[in-house]
Amino acid sequence: MEKFRSKKRYEGFSTVFRQWKADGTHCSKIHGYDVYFDVTFQGDLDHRNWVADFGILKRAKTRIDGMNPKEWMDYMFDHTFIVAEDDPLLEMFKTIDKAGAAQIRILPSVGAEQFAKYIYEKLNTFIQEETDGRVKIVQVEFKEHEKNTAFYKG
Repeated sequence: MEKFRSKKRYEGFSTVFRQWKADGTHCSKIHGYDVYFDVTFQGDLDHRNWVADFGILKRAKTRIDGMNPKEWMDYMFDHTFIVAEDDPLLEMFKTIDKAGAAQIRILPSVGAEQFAKYIYEKLNTFIQEETDGRVKIVQVEFKEHEKNTAFYKG
């Protein structure tokens, strides 16, 4: 059985985070980027000769954390501050969120590599359910900007 691949870029997200364990670098400070990510799909072609409909995230029936996948991406990465669940300043950041000064998203860990893995896990579960197992995600490339990229392969 043939396997085809296609890739889609998701962009337009402004995200800040800090890697509190990154002693001696600016990464331990709150900093941000215009982030985007490329998702590589693999599977058999559908009746339209597509691996995955490039607009699948907007038209999907399957949800991610109760949201349309495009809404989920915006919720997670658009004008958000992503904080590690073990960040010693987490409670202070939650106060800032509660005051309406930031949109805090809490993940097990932060950084480009961890974001690539997190996106992979969320989207791979989604795409397999949405396509009845015909398509899977084989790679997510998370880009902080054009110079920094992290990959996660399934």
